[in-house]
Amino acid sequence: MKILEKYILRENFKPFVVSLIVATFVMLLDRLIDLLNLIIEKHLDFVTIISIFGLSLPFMLALTVPMAVLLASIMSFGRLSVDNELIAFKSCGINIYTLLRPTVLAALLLSIFMVFFNNDILPNTNHKLKNLMRKASYRKPITAIRPGVFNTLKNYTIYAKERTDEELKGIVIYNREKVKFPVMITAQRGNIILSDGGNSLKAILFNGEMHERDPKNPDKYQIRTFKRFVLNLPDLGYSANFDTEYRGDRELSSKAMLKRIEEERNKIIYAKKEISSLKKRIERLESDSLSLHKKKRKLRNLQNSLRINEDKINNFSKKIRMYQVEIHKKYAIAFACLIFVLIGAPIGMMTKTSGVGMAFSVSSVVFIIYYGTLTGGEELADRGMISPFLAMWISNIIFGIVGIYLIIISVREMKFINIGKFFKKLRQILKI
Repeated sequence: MKILEKYILRENFKPFVVSLIVATFVMLLDRLIDLLNLIIEKHLDFVTIISIFGLSLPFMLALTVPMAVLLASIMSFGRLSVDNELIAFKSCGINIYTLLRPTVLAALLLSIFMVFFNNDILPNTNHKLKNLMRKASYRKPITAIRPGVFNTLKNYTIYAKERTDEELKGIVIYNREKVKFPVMITAQRGNIILSDGGNSLKAILFNGEMHERDPKNPDKYQIRTFKRFVLNLPDLGYSANFDTEYRGDRELSSKAMLKRIEEERNKIIYAKKEISSLKKRIERLESDSLSLHKKKRKLRNLQNSLRINEDKINNFSKKIRMYQVEIHKKYAIAFACLIFVLIGAPIGMMTKTSGVGMAFSVSSVVFIIYYGTLTGGEELADRGMISPFLAMWISNIIFGIVGIYLIIISVREMKFINIGKFFKKLRQILKI
């Protein structure tokens, strides 16, 4: 029996690795397209680019690992069906449950690992990626100067007709340090030199003019010409240290989010106490011997405070739901590995397909439906329309039930679906 288990696991392992590499590579390409503009515009160096993609990998793996499990299950059990090995196993008294046992156990262990991965490794890499992206975005602020657009850098507004690499042409600079009368500098062209991690900027301008009004005597207007002028712009606000300790919900472990949930609940308790106190003050206001005008003014102030506290409760409740959704999502996506084995194995056996193309098509449809349900549930849970638990686990519950049903059909009847005929029939229906 151990030989059989090793054989089944080996049949699943190779397509799993290949599927994981292919799916991750596709997501990396998609990420590359998203980052291409940033890479070109900010002139990112090779190390920074590799670091961005390296830190993006964990987020991708959280999605591609379950998808690879689904694809591997369809391909491996589809091959067993195509080669009639399932019939051979059945004739030897080995049922489908026995064949599924090692794969299900392996998927369960992988799910447990993914819980650890999603809960401990992923939040830290997401946090590092956020800080790195902040740094990359402000790496070269001058590259964000677009021709024909007024660009503001702290107390300076820069306009340029053209930009080529580090040289600007047709430059107009407004220095607003003197708030009353800004100094205007024009130049035919200029070179840009960055220092202090992009936080300081030196503009070397050629063939230009400086227009300045005397703040003490506004009637005096000076125009000075220059062949070469150096303008230093220190402390642009792009600090070389972009690291921030603040973490969003996707940068926190479940334990950290539970702590934040407790903090938000305490805020809600305090706000409810404030509301109760305000309502009592409104009731007492009716019996106060104040003038009608003062009563109305005080009542308006109390009602405004009441609405503010009610809005606070809504915001705190929204944050709690957001954290609860993220906690359940970490576990739901991790256990999708187990669910996808339950649904992928019988699909592979019933469709009799071992080809990569067909298996990828079927698994893509299943995963899109799964992830679409997950995303839709997250949106509904954030709005408070359904519970966070149901929103994140409904996909697993539905797919798990469908998977178990398909396994029972495979064991009892061993009916196979001709996937070619199915798609041919579907095309005929769509034409009608």
